[in-house]
Amino acid sequence: MNDSVIDCDVAIIGAGSAGLPAYREVLRAGLRPLLIEGGPHGTMCARVGCMPSKLLIAAAQAVADMRHADGFGIRMDAPPRVDGAAVMDRVRRERDRFVGFVVDDVQAMPADHRLDSPVEFLRDGVLRAGDGREVHARRIILATGTRPNVPDLYQPLGDLAIVNDDVFDWHDLPRSVLVVGSGVIGVELGLALARLGVRVRVLNRSDSFAHLSDPRVRAVAVDLLAPELSLVQRARVVTVRREGDQAVVGWSADGGPETVERFDRVLLTAGRSPALDALHLERTTMPLDERGRPRFDPATLQVHGQPVFMAGDVTGRHAIQHEASDDGRVAGRNAAAWPDVRALPRRAPMAVVFSDPQIMQVGGGHAALDDPDAVAIGEVDWTRQGRSRVMLRNRGLLRVYMRKSDQGFLGAEMVGPDAEHVAHLLAWALQMKLTVPDMLNLPFYHPTIEEGIRTALRDAVRQSAA
Repeated sequence: MNDSVIDCDVAIIGAGSAGLPAYREVLRAGLRPLLIEGGPHGTMCARVGCMPSKLLIAAAQAVADMRHADGFGIRMDAPPRVDGAAVMDRVRRERDRFVGFVVDDVQAMPADHRLDSPVEFLRDGVLRAGDGREVHARRIILATGTRPNVPDLYQPLGDLAIVNDDVFDWHDLPRSVLVVGSGVIGVELGLALARLGVRVRVLNRSDSFAHLSDPRVRAVAVDLLAPELSLVQRARVVTVRREGDQAVVGWSADGGPETVERFDRVLLTAGRSPALDALHLERTTMPLDERGRPRFDPATLQVHGQPVFMAGDVTGRHAIQHEASDDGRVAGRNAAAWPDVRALPRRAPMAVVFSDPQIMQVGGGHAALDDPDAVAIGEVDWTRQGRSRVMLRNRGLLRVYMRKSDQGFLGAEMVGPDAEHVAHLLAWALQMKLTVPDMLNLPFYHPTIEEGIRTALRDAVRQSAA
């Protein structure tokens, strides 16, 4: 036995939301897996993504609900006081609890199934660990996740320039934050911080907003959320400098004069890149694109011509927890079955932004429509919808897309009340390949938010007939 060599059937690099399901699939197939993690265990979702962000958002929602109680005739003697230290203490405690569940699962694995060390490729099928040992693997799954992008422009700010990963280790709330980017992270965290009393400004270099592609839904979302976010679109950052413990940032909107403001922190949400650099893929025969990323089949997740598979955020195709888990299962099954690699069925696309009002897309949204002229679009204006008006949450717009030729349901985009639940119902309908008449034959209870779905579906049928 050579103690300097670890031999396995499948090496899984990355123990996150994709790597853990891949490990279970390989184990289920009766093969010998090795789960490799070079950083802390606990998944990005639990540590710095889905769960801690929702904890912060929940605190912000509690404040918003108290401030809006007056609309129901409920008088507050004094405005709510936000204890930033207490807010962040709960965020960290609950975050650590979620992380602990994952860590416990990993630690329960057999010791010879785990390697807690960074690794790099020496050649095809051979990895070198940080302690010098070699891992010889007949198949490999790359599930290394992503790292946040930090543009060079903000380097002079030092530790005042942060990414979302940093927010959840705060021990108190800052007084002011500049958020760069109005994607999902920028909108969610920007709105939460603003409602918790932080002075927030959001800058975005284009008209995009929360990845919405339907122009009407996007316009409504911007109208509803831009005031609280102090959103500036089509903004070009001109100057960035540090003065003591303050970030000084100047920008110009639409070519206008420069505006300069000071902030305690600058939160960069300029996207994330696959975490592959440290692996030295150039030492292998994997086909790489111009950015040095493996070329792979998105249906099977196999790197072209190699017993190597991609899974999760590292694919660059999505950054959603359930999609990453599905990737892990696909990659794990195909790695175990290699060379009998197959395209496995995928679930209907769905995305949710936990703003208030919430935002959602189903089926890829408006951008996924191949021929808009062949599509009927139905909508509901939530301002007139009964149940949402009862709850004083009657804001937003839902648009549903129906193929005219056979009345097949194609997807939707929405900003409005309970979008996270509406998204699930519509994604289920899409995955089941229901037609709009099929959906209208299903029960709708009165009075509910879901009745708004029926209104939009009926409108799509009317538009098609017209």
